[in-house]
This record gives sequence, structure tokens and C-alpha cells, in this order.
Amino acid sequence: MERATFGGGCFWCIEAAFEELEGVESVTSGYAGGHTEDPGYREVCSGQTGHAEVVQIEYDPDQIAYEDLLEVFFTIHDPTTKDRQGPDVGSQYRSAIYAHSDAQLETAEAFAAELEREGVYDGIVTEIEPLDTFYEAEEYHQNYFEKNPNDAYCRMHAAPKVEKVREKFAENAAADD
Repeated sequence: MERATFGGGCFWCIEAAFEELEGVESVTSGYAGGHTEDPGYREVCSGQTGHAEVVQIEYDPDQIAYEDLLEVFFTIHDPTTKDRQGPDVGSQYRSAIYAHSDAQLETAEAFAAELEREGVYDGIVTEIEPLDTFYEAEEYHQNYFEKNPNDAYCRMHAAPKVEKVREKFAENAAADD
């Protein structure tokens, strides 16, 4: 198993989207990229800790490649808006890739550069840096979309990301249990 850590707005939304993929064993919501030790949700939302809301994905590289995860990541959020995704505004909602190895760092940098070169995006602002520390978010944030499918925020923001993954990445979709 390997890990990947991404921030692309509210972690509820990106967690739900990545859980749709075959080869993804688990997705954990949390915080990374800040300067406060073991922050909580309210602290992160204040913008004072420097953390981003992120998900840490545990995946089987024999079933899904890191590049496939990057493709999904760049598809389900807007990597050209600084500190904002949809209605969520603040540095905690920034676009970020936190690499677990030099290989991931190089792959993510090359992937973003290629998207720019191909004209898929103009002005990618995604931070790409080594992961320092990942802090797991409070339990009530874990699997939030699954637990709260009728929540208005989830219906308006998470559900469309899930549908996009189901449609665009059907060949990588996890089998229903």
C-alpha cells in the first residue's frame, strides 16, 4: 500500500470522490501544511494554523497508479483558484498536493506542468510540496458524505464530484459491495 495526500477544498467533497475508485483502500479526512501541532477543525477554519483541509488516500499501486489519482484530483476541483473552492473561501481550502516521497513530488510537478503545457488549465496555483505531518480530522468528518447524503452542502457540492468520478473514471470505479 502507498499513500497520497491532496487538498482541494472541503475534505468532505474530495473524500467522497476518491472513495469511488477501485484500488483505493481508505480515504481519511485531515489537515496538513500548517504550523500548529495537532489542530482541530475550529482552529483550522480560523485560518490561523496554516493548515489545509486534505484527504490522505491509502491505495494499492498495483490497482491504481499515482498518476490516476492525480488525474482525478485535478478533475474534481479547480486548481486555478487560490484559497477557494466553490462557496468555501480561505487558505484552508487551497489546492495542494503533499508528496510522500521524492518520486511523488516529481510526478506531481511534472503532471501539473503538462496540464499547463497542454492548455487544460491556465495558471495552476496548486501547492506541491513534501508532506510534513498529517493530522486526522475529528471522527464526525470521516465518511461525512456517506453518513449524510441528504445534507444540503453534500447534495450541492460533494454529490456532483462523486458523479463526475463515476462518469469520467468508470473504468476505475470500485465494485459495489
